[in-house]
Amino acid sequence: MRLDGKIAIVTGGGSGFGEGIVRKFAAEGARVVVADRDLAGAERVAGSLPDMAVAVEADVGTAAGFAAALDRAQQAFGGLDILVNNAGIGHLPQPLETLDEAMFDHIGRVNMKAIYFGARAVVPLFKEQKRGVILNVASTAGVSPRPNLTWYNASKGWAITATRGMAVELAPFGIRVNAINPVAGETPLLKTFMGEDTPEMRAKFLATIPLGRFSTPEDMGNAAAFLCSDEASMITGVAMEVDGGRCI
Repeated sequence: MRLDGKIAIVTGGGSGFGEGIVRKFAAEGARVVVADRDLAGAERVAGSLPDMAVAVEADVGTAAGFAAALDRAQQAFGGLDILVNNAGIGHLPQPLETLDEAMFDHIGRVNMKAIYFGARAVVPLFKEQKRGVILNVASTAGVSPRPNLTWYNASKGWAITATRGMAVELAPFGIRVNAINPVAGETPLLKTFMGEDTPEMRAKFLATIPLGRFSTPEDMGNAAAFLCSDEASMITGVAMEVDGGRCI
């Protein structure tokens, strides 16, 4: 029960890594707002965790989306201790010069601007209460980029740098900021990263991971729970690779 009594928002919590984080947080005693553009997905996850989770429809690429999530946390549970910026999007592998501007803007809005909007929403509250934790879900792509995913790689590199900058600036206020870097995982985004989901393509990806398997939602939940718990009270500004050795 390392998160007993904590209140958290997890964006993109209706599926994939976000769902794994929500379920682990609830198992560790946290009450969680499952924020997702897909309200049905958010309600499915929250409904399976009675008394521990509530759902909210939120496009976190907008200020209004975060305002809705924060309002839901305060109304349902009376406050907020943790924000997990998990919502993210990728693009199909392609030469960097061929990605159209609309997709570039979409990647920036979800992978980068959402972290900015999240900070604007929760940092004033965290400063007032002199405590709080922000966890950004970045990627190994921000550390060891894959060819033909350049603009996705860049957005995750930005997330890692933002994490470090936020950590330094917010430490005097008792606010910790960290990131986790998953490798490709069994989530709805896997096919996007690979271009096609075939046994041959999976084998190619797995060959780059020393432990020989993809990241799972449970892996992300375990890492997130530690970094957001008081056990990690002296850890801030790290981007923890949860990647089976991919970045070695």
